[in-house]
Amino acid sequence: MITKERLKKLYNKGLSMMEIAEIMRRSQSGIKYLMDKYNIPRRSWSEATYVKRNPNGDPFVIKEKLSRNEFFLKGLGLGLYWGEGDKSSNNTSVRVSNTDPSLIKKFKEFLVKIYRVKKEKFRYSLVTFNNGDKKEAMKFWTKHLKIKNSQLGKIINIPPQGKGTYKKKNQFGVITMTVSNKKLKEKILEQIKQI
Repeated sequence: MITKERLKKLYNKGLSMMEIAEIMRRSQSGIKYLMDKYNIPRRSWSEATYVKRNPNGDPFVIKEKLSRNEFFLKGLGLGLYWGEGDKSSNNTSVRVSNTDPSLIKKFKEFLVKIYRVKKEKFRYSLVTFNNGDKKEAMKFWTKHLKIKNSQLGKIINIPPQGKGTYKKKNQFGVITMTVSNKKLKEKILEQIKQI
């Protein structure tokens, strides 16, 4: 007999109904029947995918007890995301783009100290303008952000578009820092709503 507690425990560990069926030597339809009988809510496809990609749980932990400086950093980080971050619902990543390395560094510090995001989770992409020197732009961003060239993924150069007087506008381009995690984005947006 499979108890409700046992079934719930296995499912909450991230196992699929098929995997539970294999472990318990039952049919998948039998496990589905028990899930319904015990009224255990099932994950959506996106939740199931998230659990598969993060078998050890969320790759971030929100720090609850904050020092005065951390409290300030949290407010600053939420404000930066509110102003500069990607808030679209069709993108599941936390993304901030800017031309100022100090802003990007401060937002990264916010994610590392307040949400405890591991540094290897950060990805970067770069857009340069007006035939800017790609190598100089890479050198600038890797130096200021203390990252390796290999961490700079996609680099796009947008050629000059017309005669404008804005030729020096972004000498080193616009950097985008990304952490791919739907729940992290939801938590940040939730906390922004509370402001």
